[in-house]
Amino acid sequence: MAAEKPTMNIVFVGHVDHGKSTCVGRLMYDSGSIPEQQMKKLKDEAQKHGKIGFEFAYVMDKIKEERERGLTIDLAYKKLITSKRQITIIDAPGHKDFVKNMITGASQADAAFLTIAAKESVQPQTKEHLWLLRTMGVQQIAITINKMDTVDYKEEAFNKVKGEVSELLKGVGISPDSVTFLAVSALKGDNVYKRSENMSWYKGPTIWEQFDLFEEPKPPVDLPMRMAVQDVYEITGIGTVPVGKIETGVMKIGQKVIVLPARSGTGIQGEVKSIEMHHEQYQEAPAGYNVGVNLRGVGKKDIARGDVIADAAHPPTIAEDFTAQIAIINHPTVVAKGYTPVFHVHTAQVPCQLMEIVHKIDPTTGQPMEGKVDFLKNGDVAICKFKPRGNLVIEKSSENPHMARFAIRDAGATVAAGVCTDLIAKKI
Repeated sequence: MAAEKPTMNIVFVGHVDHGKSTCVGRLMYDSGSIPEQQMKKLKDEAQKHGKIGFEFAYVMDKIKEERERGLTIDLAYKKLITSKRQITIIDAPGHKDFVKNMITGASQADAAFLTIAAKESVQPQTKEHLWLLRTMGVQQIAITINKMDTVDYKEEAFNKVKGEVSELLKGVGISPDSVTFLAVSALKGDNVYKRSENMSWYKGPTIWEQFDLFEEPKPPVDLPMRMAVQDVYEITGIGTVPVGKIETGVMKIGQKVIVLPARSGTGIQGEVKSIEMHHEQYQEAPAGYNVGVNLRGVGKKDIARGDVIADAAHPPTIAEDFTAQIAIINHPTVVAKGYTPVFHVHTAQVPCQLMEIVHKIDPTTGQPMEGKVDFLKNGDVAICKFKPRGNLVIEKSSENPHMARFAIRDAGATVAAGVCTDLIAKKI
């Protein structure tokens, strides 16, 4: 049964035009996930736009504007079933304007393929994408050296790019030995789903095989229990039922919990009475599961979306103020002291004010840059101090990375993304 297979989210990232969407489209087609007639239609359309060979990319690039510009703008999701797993592929944009969507994709991913064209090799954005993958906590990365057909499938060309990327990986603190390098031509179908006959020298996996070679993401069950509340329902005969995802730990029946910040701002104590998933009752639910729970002592007025249900013995922190590493992705002007956008942390949305820009970070080395900084602009990465204008449950990444990541939004757009590195807890 397909549902029994573990799920893994995999993001494809890389510089614009290096062939990410073509890789994914070729994968979908060769694995039989796309019917022949649909492919023929896309091929005709590609020719009509004068984009011969773009039919595979069109599988992912549904939006009309993307077809005419030949760029991936939004995130696209596709499901594939391998022998071991259910894979959700996230095709993230490489184009400079679209880096914000790439961050959203990276924050949901368990592993990533970084696509680099054999001829063009490393580009400025390649480095940026690697840093973003690191900041957003993607641990496993495979490097696809694509368009091998443009370098006559030569091993020397592959090794040259491999050497350049290895230096880059060391620069962001990743050991090149822990990374798989794949020699691929997405357009021609070499080593995507089928093994290539053009590169007898290549002994590594195909992209399809690599899906099953990534390590199983370990659910963070050893951390204290945290459940982010998405919605709260009133169910006749049961009472108040908060619904949401268990981010970390294991929730058990009879467990003493605290709801934070709750309407009071100081939390409310309760006990887990029942746990339900897909209309079935469970004794316990580990991290990664979406559940509905009924809590003894907690009523409809006490709890809302954005609250966190936590183990009472190990409660999370409500921040008085906090320090974070942020990357500015898409701000129309500049970000300066006093700026108060909305922070999206787990399911909470709380305005936070920028109190201080501590220092910028050199995106190529990850090291602090010297000198006072008065404002930040697109592409800057910095350490900043923020003060929540409201009660915000957030934790340090060293203690619970799943409760430390956030996106910053303003006027309907994602402006920045980041991770909390330190905080001062509010006295409750």
